[in-house]
Amino acid sequence: MGRVTLEIHGKPYDVGCDDGAESHVRDLGAQIAEKIRQIAPTAGPLGETRLMLMAALMIADELHNARATLSGAETRAAEVEAVLDRLADKAVAALDAAADRLEEMAPESSPGPMLLL
Repeated sequence: MGRVTLEIHGKPYDVGCDDGAESHVRDLGAQIAEKIRQIAPTAGPLGETRLMLMAALMIADELHNARATLSGAETRAAEVEAVLDRLADKAVAALDAAADRLEEMAPESSPGPMLLL
């Protein structure tokens, strides 16, 4: 099991993680530290726990908004895919109809290759 020490708001926090996930955990810790750097100057005198809670709430809000955006994009992508499927079906039908008309216009029997001199 991997271990990472995160420094958040001037304090070290030892965190266990899966082997190979250390870099990812450091990146997550950096995001938390950045949120706390944004909050601390304007939050007034908050204890460490409340400061962490505020950062967690901000990150959770960002995650909520990202999920809502993703859900909307997935819905829109499904709508676009349905439209494309209908257009493809219409294109196939139009090509089939054109092929049928060309076959109707073709002479019953072909005289064979024509030679041009």
